Amino acid sequence: MAVIREQDIPAGEAAFFQWREQAIEAAHQDPRREHRLAIAPKLPRRDMAMAVRYSLYMLQKRAPGPGVEVRVAPFAAVKILDGPASDPHNLTPPDVIELDPAVWLRVATGITNWNEERDAGRIAAVGERDDLSSLLPLISPSRA
Repeated sequence: MAVIREQDIPAGEAAFFQWREQAIEAAHQDPRREHRLAIAPKLPRRDMAMAVRYSLYMLQKRAPGPGVEVRVAPFAAVKILDGPASDPHNLTPPDVIELDPAVWLRVATGITNWNEERDAGRIAAVGERDDLSSLLPLISPSRA
């Protein structure tokens, strides 16, 4: 099943950039690392779900494959990167990464980076391929 329906992609993109703009404004108000790690703009639940699903869709396009599952609960999960796929009895691949929606959107938009969030203990990762820093941010953080 696709992470986002094709007809929802424009709404997901709009929600993603709305979240990003609010996060950039918050980062400009206080650029300290501690503040950036706490940025979590509030969107209506549907918009937040769309922002997460759209960004995971973009990640999946950037790095297709069955080897790593990226979970952003409660909204979506995708499988990315080459590597061993799930065995037929356990649909979870050997590498799993879990993030909260705000953490995921911060790294996806470039408000923070993978290492900052990992070092702060905000990324749960199991497996050899537990570092997505080479794939992120999904868009240029030029204004962040």
